[in-house]
Amino acid sequence: MRGRYSHASCSALKLIETIREQSKTMSIKIEKKITRYAVQKPEEAVIKTESANDEQAGVKAAALAVSSRPVEKIIAEKRPKAEVIRMHEKLERPDMLIGSTYKVKTPVSDHAMYITINDILLNEGTPYEQRRPFEIFINSKNLDHFQWIVALTRIISAVFRKGGDVTFLVEELKAVFDPRGGYWKPGGHFMPSLIAEIGEVIEKHLIMIGLMHKDELDEHQKQLVAEKRAEFEAATKQTDAFAESKFPAGAQLCAKCNNAAVVMMDGCMTCLNCGDSKCG
Repeated sequence: MRGRYSHASCSALKLIETIREQSKTMSIKIEKKITRYAVQKPEEAVIKTESANDEQAGVKAAALAVSSRPVEKIIAEKRPKAEVIRMHEKLERPDMLIGSTYKVKTPVSDHAMYITINDILLNEGTPYEQRRPFEIFINSKNLDHFQWIVALTRIISAVFRKGGDVTFLVEELKAVFDPRGGYWKPGGHFMPSLIAEIGEVIEKHLIMIGLMHKDELDEHQKQLVAEKRAEFEAATKQTDAFAESKFPAGAQLCAKCNNAAVVMMDGCMTCLNCGDSKCG
C-alpha cells in the first residue's frame, strides 16, 4: 500500500510541476494598474482575424490598382488644383489695369466727355480667364455736371467691383430720359439723355470684352429688310436735314432702337435697323 501511495504522489507532483511550467509560459506580467477589462469570446476572435485579412486584401488590391494606372493620371490627381478667382468686392486693385477710353460729343455741351473703363483680368493664363470691368472715370472741361458725374462713376465702379451680373446697368441707364428732351446723333440715332449715352458706352464696352452679346438679325431677316429697303428707296432719295442718315427719307423714330428707321412696308410699320414691327 505504501508503494502504491508513493507512486500516486509522484504522479501528482509531476502534474503540478507541468501545470506550473505551462502557466509560466502563458502568463503575462502586468506592470500597470488595471482600469477596465473585457472577456473576448472565441467567435469575436475569428471575426477580428477575418476583418484583418480583408483589410490586408483591400490594401493589396488598392496597390495593384495604383500600379496599373497610368503615371500621368496619378500625377494629375496629386497635383494641387488652382483656385478659380471670382469677382468680389474684397478683391484688391492691381497696380496696372487694362482700359479703354471713349469720346462722347453731344450737341447739348460745348465740350466733349471722355469715358474711361478699366478692366481687371481674372485667372490669367488658365481656361477660366475672364476680363471684368473694375472702375469707370468720366472727364470733361464742362464743370456743370461735375457733382453728379463723380457720384455716378463711384456708384457704377462699386457695382463693377461687387461682381455678379453687371449688365443690368445698361438697361437702367439707357432708360433715363431728359425732361428737356434728348438729342439726335449723326446717322439719325436719337439719344434720350446724356445718362443714356453713358449707358450706351458701357454697353459697347461690355460687348467688346464678351460680357454682352449684340442683338443682330439673322441672315433671312437681313435679306428681307434689304429687299424692302431697296423697294422703298427706289422712288426717291433723302434730301432733308438727315442727309447723312443711312435710312430712307421720312423714316420715323423706332421706340426700340431709337433710330429714325421706321417705314411703312406691306401695310405695317417696320424698323429697317432692328427689324421691329407692329405686326410681329
